[in-house]
Amino acid sequence: MTKKKSRLIFAQKQAESAIKKTNEKINELGTHTSHLYDELNTIQKLFDDIRNVPSEKRLEYEKLKKIRLNWIQQAEKIESDYKNTVAKNARKGAAGVSAGVAVAALGPTAAMGIATTFGVASTGTAISTLSGAAATNAALAWLGGGAIAASGGGMVAGNALLVLTGPVGWSIAGVALVSSGFVLWKGKSDKQRLEDVFTLISKRDVKSNELAIVEINERISRIKDETKQLNSAINRIRTFGLDYNLMTEAKHYELGSFVNLMNSSTQLLVNQITGLQPKYDKDDLKEYFTFSKRKIADKQKPLIISLSNLLHKISLDEKDKILLWKSFKKNKDFLSSIGISKKDFDLLIFETVIDALEYKYCNENLSS
Repeated sequence: MTKKKSRLIFAQKQAESAIKKTNEKINELGTHTSHLYDELNTIQKLFDDIRNVPSEKRLEYEKLKKIRLNWIQQAEKIESDYKNTVAKNARKGAAGVSAGVAVAALGPTAAMGIATTFGVASTGTAISTLSGAAATNAALAWLGGGAIAASGGGMVAGNALLVLTGPVGWSIAGVALVSSGFVLWKGKSDKQRLEDVFTLISKRDVKSNELAIVEINERISRIKDETKQLNSAINRIRTFGLDYNLMTEAKHYELGSFVNLMNSSTQLLVNQITGLQPKYDKDDLKEYFTFSKRKIADKQKPLIISLSNLLHKISLDEKDKILLWKSFKKNKDFLSSIGISKKDFDLLIFETVIDALEYKYCNENLSS
């Protein structure tokens, strides 16, 4: 085993460990969001029972109730789809999302943590590079990506691209899949170049997960604090009576402050964890195509987004770029997982990825 390869394996192990810790922290987040959700439901019921509340005030907390309903529906869908995926993979003999560093049994609170991690818009659509049902699959990929590195299986091939697109990071899913093609390289210097690139990717993903854990810890702290505040507000409202018109002006003011508390608490449920969002998304790609006037098939766009996330902030020279492209093109497992033929995976796709990233960097520098 060469020194370079040892560095890659060490970096990948660190990435696996970082992702495992992040998954554990997401589970913890889910436990606290569950408590917060329960308190919000309780205070909502108290507001619903009060008669003669002015319509504009009632509309305000009814809107919050709708946002929370969308959030819990997203969490329930994640849990349901996870169980269906595990059953489906079990029937096909695949490793499934329950292997590797994935969560062994996804329950309601873990699903709540994932729903918060991805974020839910007021429409109920998960905020990510994907939307609708695909967003749920990306959440499952977050849990199941480690299975690819651990057992060589992971999700069935049809879902592999979702793993690569999701925030799980290529350090676990993509790097394991692509670096398996190193055996195709006979030249020692070429192997070392590729291993150096994937080592950098793994190290970058370790840092991303470490920062995400800090962000999740901060979120948990705020959730715990607001859960206590909601509990105090619940006890206070129970002393107000059930007729708004019979309450004092001071109590009206308090109710208004409690609605503000419900608003901030609801945002803690639905606002995404920014550190775990993909660094390159479909909006970035759309902006790039508008600028460059390039044309590419729609079916290739998810692949470009995936590769852009893989190579985000990774410095490459011309030889690195060619080696990476050839490595992808020679790797039958990789091509099969993304549903593209060797012939169709031409150099233009890879050049588009590099150019798209350089365009994004340029815009970031101009805006900073």
